[in-house]
This record gives sequence, structure tokens and C-alpha cells, in this order.
Amino acid sequence: MKKQAELYAGKAKTVYTTDDPDKLILHFRNDTSAFDGEKVARLERKGMVNNVFNAFIMQKLEAAGIPTHFIERISDEESVVKRLDMLPIECVVRNISAGSLCKRLGVEEGRDLEPPIFEFFLKNDELHDPMINDYHIITFRWATEQEIARMKELTFQVNTVLKQLFADAGLLLVDYKLEFGRFGGELVLGDEFTPDGCRLWDAETRRKLDKDRFRQGLGGVVEAYEEVAHRLGIELPD
Repeated sequence: MKKQAELYAGKAKTVYTTDDPDKLILHFRNDTSAFDGEKVARLERKGMVNNVFNAFIMQKLEAAGIPTHFIERISDEESVVKRLDMLPIECVVRNISAGSLCKRLGVEEGRDLEPPIFEFFLKNDELHDPMINDYHIITFRWATEQEIARMKELTFQVNTVLKQLFADAGLLLVDYKLEFGRFGGELVLGDEFTPDGCRLWDAETRRKLDKDRFRQGLGGVVEAYEEVAHRLGIELPD
């Protein structure tokens, strides 16, 4: 399999086509950004850490029966994935109040949410990823009713698997986002699962070990990602 043309360059990943029409290569770059690109930086080792981290998580989810686009990691910063017809939707689950939820609803950060809150957002940078609901999705034909139900089902399955995985490592899974796409008539988990797209806190101190360290200028961003990886037993290249 050979890497071919650049298909898409996002804020932290570049997607390439290959000579197999059903496969893509994801390149995890060292770039990081926040606030819709208003704050940007390049952080050494970040691309490698996120690529290895994502491969580990995707394999754990596959083992739990959750279909993903991940095929294999082929280098420190690159992985092969299935080429999906992506839905323009983000699925967010919140186990603990943080981030935009606190700003929107005026609730304090760190409140345990039971049951967890599920939210849909439209993937649109120009509109700042507005919050949407089932009716928007159906009316604008972004997904079917069956796909909406399946996204919710899979997202909560992910929550069950990963909350326990992180808890065993002394971590709290505060919240996270997932994206899905169609492949061979099936809805499949796409994009990535890394500390860039979720919030993770130390279970005892609630110290932040995710992208909020970059958003809030706390420093030690990659070091925090590496700490999470090591707690999970992930071996990172030197």
C-alpha cells in the first residue's frame, strides 16, 4: 500500500489517500490549537504520542465489540484507517461538568453528572460547531433516525468501556467527543480518541491531564499526555 495525495489537512492531522480506495493514512502532526484556531502551537512528540495513544484506545474498543475505522499503526506518527463517509456530527458525552457546559448552563466545574449528558454538535468551524438535536439531524438529512439511535448506542458503549479503563489507571473520564461514518452499510467510529478530544483528570487530585493544559496555559501538555499513556501501560517510542 502506498501513500498518495493529501486529501485533507485539519488542525492536528493530515489525511492521505492510498492506492487502496478503501484505506486512508492519518498523519498525527505536532500542531495543536484551541478556540477555533485562535491559539496555536507546535509541541514536540505530540503527534507521536497521540498516534500511539489512539491506536491503543481503538484496539481496546474493537476488542469490546465496537466497530472502528482503525486498521494498524504503521509509524510513530501514521496509522492506516478505513475510508468512511463521515457524518458532519460530533457526539459528546459528559460524565463530569467542565468546559462549555459550565459556560452555557452556569454550573460549577467538577460536578458529577448522573446520568451522563449526551449532546450533538454540528462539525462546522465557521459556525463554531453549534449544538444541534435529533430534529436538526433528520430535517437536514445529516443522518437517519436509525443512525442517530446507533450513534447514541455506540457512544454510551464507549463510555462504559473507557470509564473503567481510565478508572483502573487512576483517571476520571470527564467528557469526550466521537465522530462516526458509514462503511459498507455499517456505522463505524472514526476520527480519533486522544487527550486532544477528551478531558482526563487525576482521580485523587483532579489535576488536568488533557488539552485543557494548553487551553488554560497550564504548561506540560505533552508531558501530561505521556503520563496518561504510561498509566494505561502504553509503550511510547523514545
